[in-house]
Amino acid sequence: MLETKLPQKKLVEKIVSSIDEVKGIDVDLLDLRKINNTVCRFFIICTGTSNTHVSAITSSIKKNVSKELKEKPYSMEGLENHEWVLIDYVDVVVHIFQQNIREFYDIENLWGDAKISRNKIKV
Repeated sequence: MLETKLPQKKLVEKIVSSIDEVKGIDVDLLDLRKINNTVCRFFIICTGTSNTHVSAITSSIKKNVSKELKEKPYSMEGLENHEWVLIDYVDVVVHIFQQNIREFYDIENLWGDAKISRNKIKV
């Protein structure tokens, strides 16, 4: 699973396991640490199959991180329509997309210099 000694290790692990718990798909971890002037250290990107699925992924992350790590998001966006939800934990930002929105914005290619880990995520 995750192999890292970073301070964000537990947060990243808990977010990824929370996504897996509700069957989020196409989970990617973008390591932004070696890129200058970034807003955070990591992006976690995943896909939900519907508004309801995106909502379930969002709830799972928020509930599990709060319960087990006592962390609350700095901010959350996109809760109105659940097509693209962003959860900001300062050093780790989670993007939960519906497939067509993810393809349109193509964040992985926008951050082409980032190291991307897929599926078996390693930092």
